[in-house]
Amino acid sequence: MSSISSKIAYPIIIAGFFIITAFIGLNYQSLTLNSLTTIVFLIIYVFFFGFAAGQNLASPIRKLLQRADSLSKGDLKSRFYSKDKDELGELAKAFNKIAEEFEQAKVESEITENSVDIKVKARTQGLEETIYALEQKVKNRTAELQKALGDLEKLQQQMKLKEAEVQDSGIEVKTPKVKVPKEKKKPTSII
Repeated sequence: MSSISSKIAYPIIIAGFFIITAFIGLNYQSLTLNSLTTIVFLIIYVFFFGFAAGQNLASPIRKLLQRADSLSKGDLKSRFYSKDKDELGELAKAFNKIAEEFEQAKVESEITENSVDIKVKARTQGLEETIYALEQKVKNRTAELQKALGDLEKLQQQMKLKEAEVQDSGIEVKTPKVKVPKEKKKPTSII
């Protein structure tokens, strides 16, 4: 037997036994076999009545506990309905209201999460496009610099050849040496 049933049944049984014992004590001298038989049946009746009352009161509470457990495990559709207009009915209404609010909060949370995901994707898409454009600019500039460097190397080779020709011909000409300036890297900023 569950503990809540016991907590309800035992006081009923003990009170019944106390009352029966009090009646026996008052009429102890005049007890007959019929009275004793009636008392035995009355004791059995009180015993079973106590357990039945305990089960009757504890059953809805157990159902409510099961629903509360399923709600705590994430079953937001879990509800407890009671036709009673007493405290248990009020408890059922409060439980169902809490479950509905949890369900509504979860729906709102999912909507908010989806909204945030969409906003983040929109902002990241703009950044990704900017990064792609900057990467293309860097590739284009790198290609231009490599072409200019190749042209410069060709010019230097041509100058060396001309210088060698001039030296072979015996004419002394001083030519200025062209130094390739080292390009300073400019800091790039991401827009």
